[in-house]
Amino acid sequence: MKRPTITDIAKEAGVSKGAVSYALNGRPGVSHATRTRILAIAEQLGWGPSSAARALSDGKAGAIGMVIDRPADVLGVEPFFMRLIAGIQNELGSGPTSLLLQVAPDHDTELGIHRRWHAERRVDGVLLVDLRVDDERLDAVTAIGMPAVVLGGPLDRSDLPSAWTDDGAAVGEVLDYLAALGHRRVVHVAGPPEFLHTRVRTEAFVAAARRLDLTEARTVHTDYTDESGASAARRVLVSGEPPTALIFDNDVMAVAALGAVQELGLSVPGDVSFVAWDDSVLCRLVRPALTAVRRPVADYGALAASMLQRLIAGEDVQDAGTTALMLVTRASSGAVPRPGNRR
Repeated sequence: MKRPTITDIAKEAGVSKGAVSYALNGRPGVSHATRTRILAIAEQLGWGPSSAARALSDGKAGAIGMVIDRPADVLGVEPFFMRLIAGIQNELGSGPTSLLLQVAPDHDTELGIHRRWHAERRVDGVLLVDLRVDDERLDAVTAIGMPAVVLGGPLDRSDLPSAWTDDGAAVGEVLDYLAALGHRRVVHVAGPPEFLHTRVRTEAFVAAARRLDLTEARTVHTDYTDESGASAARRVLVSGEPPTALIFDNDVMAVAALGAVQELGLSVPGDVSFVAWDDSVLCRLVRPALTAVRRPVADYGALAASMLQRLIAGEDVQDAGTTALMLVTRASSGAVPRPGNRR
């Protein structure tokens, strides 16, 4: 159905386009009765101002943007982003601001999208996700004058506030839990090393392992996909000194690795314990149900969206963290197998 225009309203009301413009913009030049009739017809036709026209009139696009640099097929099965977007949308609600979402194949394309959005006044600000180590987007976005909030940190940058979760503390809690169950050989199946949150978790893992004297704890890196999660589990479990516990950086990898363990004739948690990150419905539906770190992902998205809206409004916005993460224990984790009991 064609979007109604001012011309359509003028034709229906039997007045000039100028009269319609006066009425819709609250300007003098038409009588009260005519204004009321024009507004009623505009509502009946479903008319609304275009974002481009609104941007030209008041300097605001009425939208915030987010570019996700992940393959579309990976994004489609990643519960984290669906919950994050839900939180952002909940914060925006039915208000005048909408979310403009785009998937980019690489980092350079993402920067190009940000520059185009700013030049065309498509968005009033952006949310930056999947922060990299030495991320060039930070300076690039601030250089063009685009208001932005980073999901990750804290960064301690006065020009670029960040919303963040305390991943480091959660990693320490997971290792404390596994060590209390007797686990000494623990492998952290992490995401790509270029992501800042991967570095935060990895450094916290190393520090906690050193504190607990877990000399055989180590990290292997993946790309977050189900295939890489299953492949990483196979590799470490057929090694000379296989781990007795695996920590996965997302739930998709953990669920896929359950199948790999069964293929090897092993059991969870009889032979190896599992802990996943980002407790989603996947963790509760599989068997055994997965012990997982629960992050308030929807609240995370809502916090970031709220910060960005306040930043766009000209308020002073500082770094802010979500509520603490929680370790939810389920059937996938247990005491370390006794010597000779492992298959």
